[in-house]
Amino acid sequence: MQNDELVTNGPCWVELATTDVPSATNFYTGLFGWRAGAEPRAAIGDRTVLSQSAGPVAALLPGLGEGGAPAWLPSFLVDSVDETVARVRVAGGTVRREPAEVSVLGRSAVVADPSGAPFGLWQAREFAGAAVLNEPNSLGWVELHTRDVAACTAFYPKVFGWSVDASEHYTQWGLGGADFGGMARIDEHHPAGTRPHWLPYFAVSDVDAMLNKAVGHGAERVMGPVDVPQGPRIAVLRDLQGAAFGMYLAGTEG
Repeated sequence: MQNDELVTNGPCWVELATTDVPSATNFYTGLFGWRAGAEPRAAIGDRTVLSQSAGPVAALLPGLGEGGAPAWLPSFLVDSVDETVARVRVAGGTVRREPAEVSVLGRSAVVADPSGAPFGLWQAREFAGAAVLNEPNSLGWVELHTRDVAACTAFYPKVFGWSVDASEHYTQWGLGGADFGGMARIDEHHPAGTRPHWLPYFAVSDVDAMLNKAVGHGAERVMGPVDVPQGPRIAVLRDLQGAAFGMYLAGTEG
């Protein structure tokens, strides 16, 4: 079972920091059928909001990710950003961007786990987050890639209260009996110099067709398509600016 709605301490939003917003906008709208700037909130800051028929699903902003390169950054919904930041510090994480108000929409911060993987925190007011999760062309899974599985296994339950379902090669994160993400060790199968990071996966109705479409629009295939044992069919790519993201077959369990 996977989460298909926003829940406290679960993923609620994803943003791409990129060096070429117009190019990235063309790529992702062409790939997923998203609309760019269709929401009034697109005027908040420098963000370009990407939406589907149900509402906003992601955003783009100019610049580099926390690791110094174009990257997607997921955010997790919390009751109190300030209290969660305090738990992050106690559990051994660091604060990359201190808590701050985002207009009337909510309160945010960017933090990192003990291995250095950054992620966002979001305390909702007028904006809760993505309008849809785990449906075709929307965020449905987030995956931590780290060199310190033990430290992260201890860290995230202390901060968010996540459940941990660990096997030899993979760990799944859950809330309330529903899984929403996982954790994999950075090993020899990763490109040299891979930094700890969170990788978003978007649900799609046909992984192979969408992978071919993305490559046809200039993306680089990193992995797959491959059928995960007892899981979905997946693929991982890099967009034209080098930001990594995944796709998985909608309607299948992780």
